[in-house]
Parts: sequence; C-alpha cells; structure tokens
Amino acid sequence: MLVLTNELPPYRVPLFAQLGKLTRLFRVYLSCDPRNVAAVGRQSCLGFDIFFLKAVFVRKEWLHPGGFRDHGVVHFPIDTYQRLKQERPDVVISGELGLRSMMAWLYCRSMGRDNCRLILWATVSERTEISRGCLRLCLRRFLLRRADAVVTNGQSGLRYVTRLGASASSVFTVPYVADPLFFRAARPCHSVYCRKRLLYVGQLSERKGLKQFIAVLQEWASRNIEREIEFVIAGNGPLDAWLRRLRLPRNLRLELLGYVPYSALPDVYGSCGIFVFPTLADEWGVAVNEAMAASLPVLGSVYSQAVEELVRDGVNGWVFRPDDPAGMRCCLERVMNTPAANLARMGALARESVARLTPEWAARQMWRVIEHVCKARLAGTQPLS
Repeated sequence: MLVLTNELPPYRVPLFAQLGKLTRLFRVYLSCDPRNVAAVGRQSCLGFDIFFLKAVFVRKEWLHPGGFRDHGVVHFPIDTYQRLKQERPDVVISGELGLRSMMAWLYCRSMGRDNCRLILWATVSERTEISRGCLRLCLRRFLLRRADAVVTNGQSGLRYVTRLGASASSVFTVPYVADPLFFRAARPCHSVYCRKRLLYVGQLSERKGLKQFIAVLQEWASRNIEREIEFVIAGNGPLDAWLRRLRLPRNLRLELLGYVPYSALPDVYGSCGIFVFPTLADEWGVAVNEAMAASLPVLGSVYSQAVEELVRDGVNGWVFRPDDPAGMRCCLERVMNTPAANLARMGALARESVARLTPEWAARQMWRVIEHVCKARLAGTQPLS
C-alpha cells in the first residue's frame, strides 16, 4: 500500500504510524522539499517509510470570492508514474485531485483493476473550492467518477465530491484528527482572567479572518474600556507585520508568539481559556481539534469544516459568520459575558467531543476504505482492534 501526498504535517504522523501497523509494506511518497520534513525523518520508529518524488513547485496567489487573497504552493510531482511502476503497489491512496492523482489513475489502469485499486483522498470543503477553473473541475469530475473509493474529511467535502460525480456508496468521511492524549497534557490555567484569555493558532494570512475578527475585538474593547482583554496569537505568515503595527485600545493586548514548535503547543493551549478560529475558508482546521482536546471551548467560523462538525453553539463553543460583523459582535458579546464556571463546563464538553477522534480511530476508518476496494486481497489481514 502506498500513499501519495504533498507534505507531512505533524498531526498526520500518528495516523500514518497506525496505518503502518496494518501492513509491512506501507510507504508514503511526498512531493515537498525534503528539508520541510527533516525533523520528522530523524524520528525513530515511525512505523512507515518516507520517500520523495521529483517535483516542480509553483507559488500562486489568487483572489477568493470570499474577498481575501490567498497564497500557496502548487506541487507537480513529475515522476509519480515511474515510481509507481517501480513499487508496483496493489493499493494507491492519492491526495488531492490534480496531476498526482491523474498519474496514479493511469498507473492503476495500466495494471488492471484486479491488480491495483485507487483511493482518492480529497481534503476539501464547499467553501474552499468555490470558483475553481473549468479545466480543474473537468479533471476532478474525470477522476472522481473512476476512483474505486473517495475519502473526504467531512459532510461538506462529501457533498462537493458527490456533486462532481463520485458515487455516494464509495465515498467515506475520515475527519482530521489530533492526538487527544498529547493535548490533554496541557496544564490548564484556572484563574478567571486566564479563562477569558483568547487564543489563535495557525497561519497569519488573510484567509484566516484575523483582520475581521480583530476589528470587532477592537470595537468591543473600546466600548468596554473597564475590561482587560488579551489575545494570544501563535503562528507566522504575511500578516505578521500588519499585526505588529496595529494601534489598539489601551485595554486590549495582543501577544504575538510567532512560530511555536508542535511539541510546545499543549503549553500554549493550556495558558489560555477560549480558542478563536475566525477563518474565511478552511477545508477542516485541525487546530480546532487540538484546542478542544486541551479543554478550550471554541469561538469558530462557520467556514471551518471542523467547526461545522464539532462545535455546538452554546454547548462546547460558539459559531459565527466572519463576513457578518454584526453577528460577530453579538457572538463576541456572548463569549465575553459567559461566567468562568460556564466556560470550564464548556471546555470539559469540548474535550469529550473529540475524545474518540484519535489517530487509531482514523486509521480504522481508513482501513474500512481499503477493505472496501479490495476485500479479497486483505481478507487475511486483521484491522486494528
């Protein structure tokens, strides 16, 4: 079994390690710069092998219909077909719906359906995929209609891929997961002030909705000058300079932590009381899982698939539209006037909400997909108990 993907973020390592326990021939092929995963590669006993494809990288900037500019890197793994020919896997799991997956389909077709099955891993949401070009949509329709199975990360992703032609009976949802035990190690601060300390973790880009949220936060602070507010921001990106130039009301303080290593994140979550995720478009938002596992209620955007699926308004967090300033102001008012005891109960419920979403659970869900596409081949292999 072989996985083709672009990068290896830290939260994916435990999932792949669990999948590696199911087969001795589990390999992950990446199309990113090897230096980006050097730290992962130095870890011992990962449980799977990492290899790198030859790739061309194109930096791209585009204007989303949601009104923000986004930046990214498009990966073109040019030797995918040749490497598959060398490896001769019987199952290929291909991330995304572009050139990588097209080459994977060509390989599977050349081997015959009885010899190699194709699973497309489409981590998408309806919001992130608005206004994709005609050529891209045509390629996606072609691939989704021919894959043996499709894995997506939530109900919004499921609606998107079925609308493009994927068979509903062959689409499986496997959400992003974070290791709950790792983030439960956070030492929560129980003071009233700490319970009201806001936290954001992630990229500092326009897509994340920080400009819109901070504008509302500034307004709220100006109207409630007797209240002290602290907003902790962990991450880096294009908005870093803008954040450092902001003129704020005297009762509002931003603490910019910059880049925080993954291993240090539990302490960051533990130092705050409410997690803020104001994204304008996110296919998931794994920081929501992390925050909830660390017992933080989430103040989150409807445009995050993680918020859509995990956060229950008024129960384990609050939900708002980041493109509706009036609604965001109302939601923030509710948050800032929630008693500390209620915040503690909401945090406990948040932790319960993600307790089952472990790497082991996600690996079992992926294994169901693999069994679906080649039951006979895997009949003698036992899934995780």
